[in-house]
Amino acid sequence: MKGGVSVSKDIIATIKENVIQGRKTQEDVGIDDSLAGTAGVVELTQQALGKNISPQVIITDGLTAGMQVVGERFSTKEYFIPDMLASAEAVGAAMDIMKPALESANVETKGKFAIATVKGDIHDIGKNIVAILLKGSGYEVHDLGIDVPTEKVVEFVREEKPGYLGLSALLTTTMTEMGVVIKALEENKLRSSVKVLIGGAAVSEEFAQEIGADAYCVDAFDAVRVLEGY
Repeated sequence: MKGGVSVSKDIIATIKENVIQGRKTQEDVGIDDSLAGTAGVVELTQQALGKNISPQVIITDGLTAGMQVVGERFSTKEYFIPDMLASAEAVGAAMDIMKPALESANVETKGKFAIATVKGDIHDIGKNIVAILLKGSGYEVHDLGIDVPTEKVVEFVREEKPGYLGLSALLTTTMTEMGVVIKALEENKLRSSVKVLIGGAAVSEEFAQEIGADAYCVDAFDAVRVLEGY
């Protein structure tokens, strides 16, 4: 049995290291090319599932643990957006592979999270990173896309009843749409049913308070921390 535990730990540790390196598949070189030619996050996740390692362990000790390191390196400017995006994409691919296993194991999600870049804004890198990180942290994420009309957001909240709504805007000209969405939720008597988190280069803590959002998130890692507090 000890051998099996050791093998499991080795695979999980290797998944974590490959997330840190931003290696989705065997073809990817990674940050410092030390793992070039070896299995990436996708292959390793398939191996782990084949050895009956719990999806929860893969997520917590492999994927999320790896992204925590990436987050630390990003905050100290050791990593930049392309590095973080590569790691986040590797985690997203692993989560897609594990979806059937998670469903069959009836693993409870931490909640339903809808995310959108507001009307008039087509920037999506930040939004995509948040979506992938939250998926990797155990949330059921619904990405509504970019340039999303307020009516579509309101309709989704009414029909799907997410516990959380993330709104993203990069521009000062589009960030006001976040306030429009919150007002529309209030008018439709839906505001109290959903926590609204906002983020993006244009917005701030002060702006979040001004429009009545529940929280302002500096980046994707901050969004995970904020959610853990609810």
